[in-house]
Amino acid sequence: MKKISFIGSYDKTDLILYIAKILVAMDKRILVIDSTINQKAKYVVPVIKPTKAYITEFERIDVAVGFKSFNEIKEYLGMPIHAELPYDMALIDIDNYEILNQFNISNEDKNYFVTGFDLYSLKRGLEILSGITQILNLTKVLFSKNMSKEEDDYLNYLSLGYKIVWNEERIYFPFEVGDQTVIAENQRVAKIKFRKLSEQYKEALIYIVQEILEQDEYAKMKKIFKQLEKDV
Repeated sequence: MKKISFIGSYDKTDLILYIAKILVAMDKRILVIDSTINQKAKYVVPVIKPTKAYITEFERIDVAVGFKSFNEIKEYLGMPIHAELPYDMALIDIDNYEILNQFNISNEDKNYFVTGFDLYSLKRGLEILSGITQILNLTKVLFSKNMSKEEDDYLNYLSLGYKIVWNEERIYFPFEVGDQTVIAENQRVAKIKFRKLSEQYKEALIYIVQEILEQDEYAKMKKIFKQLEKDV
């Protein structure tokens, strides 16, 4: 099972669900884990009767809320601790160092640092990484209106002294009111739909999914995404 971590204090729930939707459309078995303090998934993913920790299915995605480790998930599922979870990929939303450590995030995994450029998102996000003892490679996922070099340089400055190495590529999502409106509408109807999202937002989603998938799956993914765009 591949582990893909999305680290930071910035709101990542919808981003992760959109990525998961593309992956399940490609017949991947996906587990989304919301390990964050606020547990936004509890409120935007439909569930009949939420408990302290549970797993629910949403548009063929299994969404786990309230778990602090894979072992807790296995215990919930009644699986032996040494067994492998029945998923191709786990997408983990992380906003504190303790969880980062308990899910054993390392350079063997695909790791993204997700942030906006307000000071809370930047500094609180980096605080999550302050306790790591081994160098961690991270890809920046940046939500920005300006998408300027100065913003990226400022993040690089703030992260000096941390045990992280930024990967060369940077993934930009536009901070567009239109995209946020579409996402809110989709939440109200309990659907993950792509049709009204901006082209920049969709292109960034495709880029991340391409990084996660094997290279020979790229062409299939592009075809499937076009089908997802047509869904109403």
